[in-house]
Amino acid sequence: MKVIEMKSSPEKPNPHNVSVRTLYDTEHAQAVHIELKPGEALKKHATPTDVFFYILEGKGVVEIGDEQQEVRRDMLIESPAKIPHRLLNPGDGIFRVLVVKVPRQTESTRLL
Repeated sequence: MKVIEMKSSPEKPNPHNVSVRTLYDTEHAQAVHIELKPGEALKKHATPTDVFFYILEGKGVVEIGDEQQEVRRDMLIESPAKIPHRLLNPGDGIFRVLVVKVPRQTESTRLL
């Protein structure tokens, strides 16, 4: 059994300048923890694989294509491959999200 505590995974430098920690990374799938402080957001980008977001804590906004939806804890949001998307925290609390890519991404993410 392998157990990974989120805080023990190092933060990964990224073009969004937010807290990103890789929790699971195999040839089949990848899971990443993202924490957005109040006012932080990811830059709009497109990934070459399907992604889903599971909201762990707080409230925020998920933008996929031309749609925006306010989301909160215990919601799961699907994001199809190659569709521009981003996460935003317009609120005053922490917004934590588990991001899962299946299958594991092999091409680069494209910032828009």
